[in-house]
Amino acid sequence: MKKISLSETDTLQFAKEFSNTLKGDEIIALWGTLGMGKTVFARGIIQSLLGKKEEVPSPTFTLLQTYNTPKGEVFHFDFYRLKSPDEAYEIGIEDAFESGICLIEWPEKIGSLLPKNTINVYFEMTSKGRQISIGEKK
Repeated sequence: MKKISLSETDTLQFAKEFSNTLKGDEIIALWGTLGMGKTVFARGIIQSLLGKKEEVPSPTFTLLQTYNTPKGEVFHFDFYRLKSPDEAYEIGIEDAFESGICLIEWPEKIGSLLPKNTINVYFEMTSKGRQISIGEKK
């Protein structure tokens, strides 16, 4: 599943379409550099699951934001500021992996802690715009 996004609106729409495929127990790793749309994509998923346009801030400083949705709890992690993978345990990543939908920005910071069944979403700039690729290994 791929999409070229030319705007924040495109990214939000693609996230909404993707959220319709979720059952409630997925782990989703959002890969890409700063400013590529990871938080916008996460916001689109969360708002879609909530069924309303609620403020969804980036968890860069809090590391974790949670949301109760009809499909269960959503855990939105941002590991940009982690110094080591072990810090993820301190904020309850193991429980989150077993309790709902996990959206993980900067998954490379937790390395091997990512389960094998993780859905990978890659964000990269191309000559046509931001390409968002879901489920493809890089």
